[in-house]
Amino acid sequence: MRTKRAADWTPSATLPQTPVSFAGVTYAEMLDRARALVPAIAARAEKCEKLRRLPDDTERDLHRTGLFRMVQPARVGGADLDIGILVDTCAEIARACPSTAWNLGNLSSHHWMLGYFHPEAQDEIWDASPDVLIATSLIFPNGRGRKVDGGYEVSGRWPLSSGVDNSDWNMLGFMLREHEDGPPVDQRFALVHRSQYEIIDTWHAVGLAGTGSKDVEIRSLFVPDVHTISARSMNGKPHAGSAVNTSPLFRLPMLALGPYVLSGVLLGCAQGAYDTVVGAARTRNATTTGQPFGASQPVQIKVAEASVRIDTAEVMMRRACEHAMAVARSGADAAHEDKLRYRRDAFFSARLCLEAVDILMGIAGSSGLYLSGSMQRLFRDAHAANAHVMFSTDVQGALFGQHALGMAGPPPLL
Repeated sequence: MRTKRAADWTPSATLPQTPVSFAGVTYAEMLDRARALVPAIAARAEKCEKLRRLPDDTERDLHRTGLFRMVQPARVGGADLDIGILVDTCAEIARACPSTAWNLGNLSSHHWMLGYFHPEAQDEIWDASPDVLIATSLIFPNGRGRKVDGGYEVSGRWPLSSGVDNSDWNMLGFMLREHEDGPPVDQRFALVHRSQYEIIDTWHAVGLAGTGSKDVEIRSLFVPDVHTISARSMNGKPHAGSAVNTSPLFRLPMLALGPYVLSGVLLGCAQGAYDTVVGAARTRNATTTGQPFGASQPVQIKVAEASVRIDTAEVMMRRACEHAMAVARSGADAAHEDKLRYRRDAFFSARLCLEAVDILMGIAGSSGLYLSGSMQRLFRDAHAANAHVMFSTDVQGALFGQHALGMAGPPPLL
């Protein structure tokens, strides 16, 4: 199959027909735009789950408001905002529909990610449409690549490509080997057009059902050099895209901060669960005594325990993002110890959010079980989000502990 260039394709019908610039939109303005969409997204939450992808109306709303382009370079009309905007906007949207928030975090962050690629690849994609959506699958071991003249030959089948139905491009992780049975010498991403991969409908899930996180497959596809990038180029040091994207956002260690693309989903699940359960408890009577439910001291204590977990998680997420931005603005390189702390704080803050949701589900009782209510969705989606490897205590906690204890091990991809 020949390599398809951006000039060869027509953008999807859901993309805006006339590109709009969002450069200059402030952090607060973008957050207000997310809040304004919550009622409409809440009304479509059940539809999103049944479709198992973003509804077209929701995709259009996210394009119209610029939310998809909040971390896109300003030079192509993106808002180029600080990384914390992903946490805050996804948290707002996740209160209503965690699946939509998951796709917002993923698809908007891939504009950020494209900004690290060679400028030729960036211009090829964004010249055709700055609104183009790009999916990913970061499961490097599922992809195999070998160097050939002018690029790489890549094959593989990747799971969990969230938002793939709404996307025209994909970034697929693969292991580069000099010999077929040899050890990997690099981990790279291949930028591949939708016409070059098969989407396999595997996503029938108990949680985050509306994310459309299906499998994709390619076989012996030639990918030109400029359509690939080493994952290690995203470590916060100068990269191919540095020449054209000079804001602090593009000096961040992207892979170390990867969890914060999605951690706002868990925060929003917990905040939404708190609003739902505590709000109902204020006017609810206990089924066994008929007394005000909120008068129970055990209930009061559980509300406090959930609340402090949510507030602590929010502080931890924001602190990591703000610290990373401050380092980038200073011109200094991100320290390895800081990168490990970003990962550590991400998994622990996610755990706090999940614990808060579980506590609140216990308070909700049988009322939390009804499919007509939002609590069951927040509960299922929080558990699904927490299953991401970026939030794994065993994986991310071990990385920090290994370093803190001075134990030798393979260097993490940070």
